[in-house]
Parts: sequence; C-alpha cells; structure tokens
Amino acid sequence: MGQERGNVTVLGAGSWGTALAIHMARRGFTTTLWARSTEHVAAMQAAGRNTRYLPDAPFVDTLHATASLPDAVGVGGQPPALVICAIPSHAMRDAMRQLAAVLRDHPGVAAPYYLIAAKGIEVDTLANMHDVLHSELPVGHRDRVAVLGGPSFAAEVAQGLPTMVVIAAYDPATSGAIQTMMSGDGIRAYVTDDVIGVELGGVLKNVIALAAGVGDGAGLGQNARAGLITRGLAEISRIAIKLGAHPATLAGLAGLGDLVLTCTGGLSRNRRVGIALGQGRTLDEILAEMGMVAEGVKNTLSAQRLAEREGVEMPLVKTMHAILYGGLAVRDAVELLMGRALRAEREW
Repeated sequence: MGQERGNVTVLGAGSWGTALAIHMARRGFTTTLWARSTEHVAAMQAAGRNTRYLPDAPFVDTLHATASLPDAVGVGGQPPALVICAIPSHAMRDAMRQLAAVLRDHPGVAAPYYLIAAKGIEVDTLANMHDVLHSELPVGHRDRVAVLGGPSFAAEVAQGLPTMVVIAAYDPATSGAIQTMMSGDGIRAYVTDDVIGVELGGVLKNVIALAAGVGDGAGLGQNARAGLITRGLAEISRIAIKLGAHPATLAGLAGLGDLVLTCTGGLSRNRRVGIALGQGRTLDEILAEMGMVAEGVKNTLSAQRLAEREGVEMPLVKTMHAILYGGLAVRDAVELLMGRALRAEREW
C-alpha cells in the first residue's frame, strides 16, 4: 500500500463502487464508501467487506463505509480530492441532486474532482451521465467531471489484477489529476478528451453483451458470437461518430476493449442475463434471481430511443429491444437478423 495521499469518496456500494473504493484505499487514500441504506452500511462495517455484492474482497484499514452524505463529502472535516460516482445510471440524477443540496448548504466545501463510474443514458431525457452531473452539480464543481471507461470487472479490480482503463474529460487538468490518483496497484489509466466516445462505448456495449449472451444461451455457436461482436462494434461506432466521438476511441479501451470483455467474460452480468434469456427464461425471473443491476436492460431502452432520434440504423439494438420489451422469440430474432438485406461491410 502506498503512503497516505488524502481523501477519496465513492458514492454507491454495489460491486463496482466497492471495488473502486478498495483500489483507492490500496493506493493509500483514506476512502469513504457511501451507501443509501444504513442496514447495508452496518453490515459492511460489521463484516469488514461488502458481503452482498463483493464478498471475497476484504476492506483495507483505510476504507470506511457511511450512510451520511454530508460525512461522505467532508462536511465538518477534510473534503475528498476525488468523488467517484458509482451509482447506477437510472438513480444518478436523484443522487446528484441530493449531493448538490448538501454542497449548497455548505459552500465552504472545496470542489473535488468527480469521476463517473456508471454506464448509462437516461431513458426519458437521453442525457448521458456527464450531462447529468454538469446540470445538477453547483457552479464551480461541474467543470471538474470525468468519465471512466475500459474493460474492468469489479472482482478483478478488487483483487488488484492488471486492469487498463481510460479517463475522459474536457479539461486535461481534470483527467490528468485523476489519472495520477488512480494509476498503480493494478490499474493503468490512460486519458482522452473524447467524453462522448467513452460514454457511448460503455453504454452500448452492454446492449451488445446482452445479445451475445442470448446467442450463447441459445447455442448459436462461436462463429455467431464473433460476428455479433464485430457488427456490434460497427453499430456502436456508427452512432457514436455521428454524435461527435473520435473513431479511435471506439477501437480503444472504452470501445473494443470493453465490448470484448463484456461479451465473452464469465463475470459479465449483462452476458449472464442474455444467456438466461437465450435459454428461455423470463427477464423478471432472471433479474430477481441476480439481485444486481444489469445496466444493459435499461441501456437497451435508451439505445433504441437514441437510434430513433438520430435516424441511425442499429439492427442488433433494435432486435434486443424487441426481445426484452416486445416479446420477440430468440429463434425469430435470428431469422430476422440473418435475413436482412445484403450489403457491403463498410456500408453505414
């Protein structure tokens, strides 16, 4: 463990937030992990680990859990240098409004850097998480926001296994500072100014991972999986580039890297949901059994609406939307996709 480096706060005590908190504490930061539920916090404090979401990863001595948002952001004490927002995307805006209210009530709290570790687009507004924080945080805080992307399973980060990520921010001082704080003890962080590319890569790969899981669950074979990943990357690139992303981002950690991991890795929640769907189970049954958020389920709604708004053809997203929300059978979905009009590979 490194020397004492200051304070970090992680908002959201699911598996990803917990893993990031463990990593930052391992890096030498005094780290506070915030959860809404006092019962969840009490259980973590008693066990010295998050038995609900990451039971095999013990906390280090400099990691503490709290259900008090004022305490988490340093009201009455030393404020954090970095706040990592690992709240599920559908709950992010409400959490940021609560945080903003605390900050406005205590204007003396210094503005930290913010790192978004959630991957999602709001279903109703189609706002990405960077836009959510920028609109909800107080002036003076909203320009210190970055986004985290790249292939990174929570359990492996918690173990300290080698992981490469990318940090995107419009302000290079923000991304550079967070890069320095995060890099080491298992993580190597790169930086970019392509916030849109990193956000969309992280969101849309979840939908493609659901589709890849459906194919695996239905026994469609490895040829189908490889083709689906490749055509999935084409869909992601098509809409991301239209919205201003750089093509290199989609070929990088937040695009291809995260897509391949999520579509093939055994720890992927989205792939597991897809596998169960491909085996004929219902979505309600699958989610109740998992007890965790699979962001791709809501991401599919957002992605389909975004594609419609932008007039971009995304057949895999459209098909996954029909399976999840339109009752389309898997075998019928395969026939629809394979029977589409023939075209050139580079034809967008």
